[in-house]
Amino acid sequence: MAGNSKRRGAMRNPGSKKGAVVGSGGQKSKGLQGKGPTPKAADRPNHPAYRRAQATAKAEQTRTQRRKAAENGPETVAGRNPVVECLRAGIPATALYVALGIDADDRVAEAVQLAADRGISVLEVQRGELDRITGGAMHQGLGLQVPPFEYAEPRDLLKIARGSGSPPLLVALDGVTDPRNLGAVVRSAAAFGAHGVVLPQRRSAGITAVAWRTSAGTAARMPIAVATNLTRQLREWADAGLMVVGLDADGTVDVDGLELATGPLVVVVGSEGRGLSRLVRETCDQTVSIPMAAGVESLNASVAAGVVLAEVARRRRLDIAQP
Repeated sequence: MAGNSKRRGAMRNPGSKKGAVVGSGGQKSKGLQGKGPTPKAADRPNHPAYRRAQATAKAEQTRTQRRKAAENGPETVAGRNPVVECLRAGIPATALYVALGIDADDRVAEAVQLAADRGISVLEVQRGELDRITGGAMHQGLGLQVPPFEYAEPRDLLKIARGSGSPPLLVALDGVTDPRNLGAVVRSAAAFGAHGVVLPQRRSAGITAVAWRTSAGTAARMPIAVATNLTRQLREWADAGLMVVGLDADGTVDVDGLELATGPLVVVVGSEGRGLSRLVRETCDQTVSIPMAAGVESLNASVAAGVVLAEVARRRRLDIAQP
């Protein structure tokens, strides 16, 4: 009995070699296939970083879609005061939406009257429909539909300027992102005799209802173009004989010494925060600053543009008056 009591676990296949068992432990290292480097957290579907990355990408996609829709479709101005201000400024509009059962006041009455006088359709809609039209904005029962702005071509601005009978004066905005600043620059450009305004295609405000309103309607009379590449466009105008002057707090000359004002000129206005971009600054023939009292912060983009354009207009008037 004792001779037959072998442990079953001690038995092995006589045809197999010691150690050659199934599993990774018995295989040669060259026969193993690794799974590669560990994926980044943002690439692992079950990781919180992945979900955050997906949410960020989706939000960016939504913003892009909304931006394209705003560029290609009509804009709706919401709110009683904004609507009235747009109508007073003569902003082109296609329809005035009035919520049914609205609690009318003087602003509502004025909006309806102004729209009727200009032949703009006045449409009564359910409040829920107006919520949808305005994208859930605080509309206070009024919405004004504004068509997309029609931009000119950059090459057309120089043609218009040369056909004016006076030295060309163009204004370029280098990354101005606040539509109120854009509207104010357009208003100053119109007031001081500029022949056109050019905007870069990227990182710039466009002519929205806010810009329309701030321009006090002058955007309807001022040719405004969009350049695919602002630096290249400035160089083309320089090759055509225009001098390029950029507004800069550390300018090579101050506004009192702006001798280039009476000739063909492009005035470049930098962005609200960083001013002129490096490539645009290098393209400028001259940079100009505005002398100010000590301890005063720099002027914002639209005010600085107004000061310089006023000086250009003054010098041109004096140049014409001289015999």
